[in-house]
Amino acid sequence: MPSRLPLVGVTACRLMGESNASHRVGEKYVTAMSEVAGVCPVIIPALPDGMEIDSLLDRLDGVFLTGSPSNVDPSHYGGGDSVTPDEHDLARDGVTLALARAAVERGVPLLGVCRGAQEINVAFGGTLHQEVHTRTGGLDHRMRRDVPYDWKYRPAHPLDLTADGRLAAIAGPGPHLVNSLHGQAIDRTGDRVVVEGRAPDGVIEAISIADAPAFALAVQWHPEWPRPVEGINRAIFEAFGGAARAHATRTQSLLGRTGVEAAAE
Repeated sequence: MPSRLPLVGVTACRLMGESNASHRVGEKYVTAMSEVAGVCPVIIPALPDGMEIDSLLDRLDGVFLTGSPSNVDPSHYGGGDSVTPDEHDLARDGVTLALARAAVERGVPLLGVCRGAQEINVAFGGTLHQEVHTRTGGLDHRMRRDVPYDWKYRPAHPLDLTADGRLAAIAGPGPHLVNSLHGQAIDRTGDRVVVEGRAPDGVIEAISIADAPAFALAVQWHPEWPRPVEGINRAIFEAFGGAARAHATRTQSLLGRTGVEAAAE
């Protein structure tokens, strides 16, 4: 076991106020990290010009790409004109896409939720449906706006997991039911992106990264709510927390050996 809690970076959104901007993360995300994953969350601001990704990853044991009211700008995946021009966060894009690629490359555990899953797919060269509800014969995956807050997160459809996939190994074959609060979704998968699960209409609900040296998983639904976090949702956060602890243990072991070698010189 590591002698300290693993440190996990949680991505923030940049929101412009009347006179200045703020960087915000929903409390549900950071409490899921601390209470379910068992790690220490720290907020990563959406400051692409002030972020040195390698220096950040030197200090982190995991990265959590959260959901968001905003969408990945289609300029990042050749998606043409945006159908939601007022719902983008270019500052966040400027951090998360590079961060996702670097975390996988360096073997830092990576978890994505909703927008985070879409960011990971785009980071590896994939594309998105800008209005997935317009697909003929598909479900309407968008968040309901005519119900109380907790009802928005109630189970919306079954989840069909890929047999022998990474998520199936974590959560078991099911049956599983998940919520649905997204207007966009993965279209073409990126390089190394592996489909881990789908909705009944074929929409991709979970992905992983092939040959990633550490945990690299993302889901389209919101496992962080409602509370208590149970079932497949708890299994995902606990597996991510375990991966972060393993990373922290390896890092401390390496630092310990380095210190011994330095003392011997």
